Amino acid sequence: MSIPSFGLGTYRLTGQAVIDSVKSALALGYRAIDTAQIYKNEADVGQAIAESGVARSELFITTKIWVDNYAADRLVPSLRESLAKLRTDYVDLLLIHWPAPGNGIELAEYMSAMADAKKLGLTRQIGVSNFNIELTRQAIDVVGQGEIATNQVELSPYLQNAKLAAYLKDQGITVTSYMTLAYGKVLKDPVLAEIASKHKATVAQVALAWAMQLGYAVTPSSTKRENLASNLLACSLKLDAEDMARIASLERNGREVSPDSLAPAWD
Repeated sequence: MSIPSFGLGTYRLTGQAVIDSVKSALALGYRAIDTAQIYKNEADVGQAIAESGVARSELFITTKIWVDNYAADRLVPSLRESLAKLRTDYVDLLLIHWPAPGNGIELAEYMSAMADAKKLGLTRQIGVSNFNIELTRQAIDVVGQGEIATNQVELSPYLQNAKLAAYLKDQGITVTSYMTLAYGKVLKDPVLAEIASKHKATVAQVALAWAMQLGYAVTPSSTKRENLASNLLACSLKLDAEDMARIASLERNGREVSPDSLAPAWD
């Protein structure tokens, strides 16, 4: 199974805002939805999916296990709770949300529990999020080569994570980029604006298309239907070699998210 290259993110959206966002996205043709236990919106996402009328078989649903549930006796039960909220028997992709070194649960314990969740049919694929190269290597050692479907990491024109991305490609692991727009900071970038003008596109479309042309999956979010529709057009935008080279030059190690108690030592 592969990871859809384009999906809907739901971070920071709850209640009616996320219900409307998911329903609008599904009506526009989105079929991949990304949520997480810590987002506190799985039940809202489940409601939106149920009300959309889109068949479960057409959807690709991702959720993430929060650090409080990493212990072997908590991970699968917490996933079952998530499934009940999402109104589904399984998710297509289950991720460990953060490595959280020092939280008392060893990587081998929670990755083994993730493998158990897959064996039980509660998820079709498993993966990780916010892992560096060494931790990804350790996760592979626990669950086996070819079992880690993706590593979802912060990645944007300002934080290109080239070393990690190259390692993941070598391992056959899909890179999923979150914060591809760097909290909106890239929307003001003059280089991206020039490229957008050249293609009669938006800056957001350019940034998303750049990531997808590198082989990454993206999960942008929005509460506005017009932005959801506009973002979707990134799938058909083709950047040329000059565009890609200009965007490559924007690297500035511009990391936006790195919680001390959760993040690894970044590559």
